[in-house]
Amino acid sequence: MKIGIIVAMQKEQALILPLLSRSTIVDMGNVTYHCGWIGENSVAVMQCGIGKVNAAIGTVSLIDAFKPDLIINTGVAAGGGDMVSVMDMVVADRLVHHDFWCIGEEWGRVPGCPKFFQAVMPELQETDGVRKGLIASGELFISSKEEIENIRSHFPDVMAVDMESAAIAQVCTVRGVPFMCMRVISDTPWCSHDNSRQYEDFWEEAPQKSFAVVREILSSL
Repeated sequence: MKIGIIVAMQKEQALILPLLSRSTIVDMGNVTYHCGWIGENSVAVMQCGIGKVNAAIGTVSLIDAFKPDLIINTGVAAGGGDMVSVMDMVVADRLVHHDFWCIGEEWGRVPGCPKFFQAVMPELQETDGVRKGLIASGELFISSKEEIENIRSHFPDVMAVDMESAAIAQVCTVRGVPFMCMRVISDTPWCSHDNSRQYEDFWEEAPQKSFAVVREILSSL
């Protein structure tokens, strides 16, 4: 299987690249792809940059360059409520734009697309540290309980909030490429008064431990 992996930040990419064997670097235009193998799968890893526009551009580029059978988005996200904690893994069953509205449409639904983008679910048991559910994306770093409550007013079952995954899912849906998403909770604006510090501290703690589930899933595909 050919798998494309997209992350937003260099810190996230650094946790994925050690998984590659026989790795090479391929530069196409202004995009650098790290190519290699994970198990029996051919893999191309790219860092798209932060935000939904960067994510969509990166996804189109990756699909056109490598024609992957599956695209995986991984990285970190804010917790969507008190059902998740820092270091938990949220595996998306659905994805939605939490900051999109157009007159005549439901909140979050882009005209011509489904409201929720369906994700491929890996064979993974839900445990105390692993949750399955809705991930919502928007163009804001969510930094307060009030912002989370606003998102939850539209999507009460949201479990994680990020800035890229719904855009990647939308491109994959339009282009007919299966999509999988898993995000590690790095901060909890639902219950923290300073989640920006909490987010920075996350990278000083044990992100390698929190990405163990990502490694497990990638190695099992």
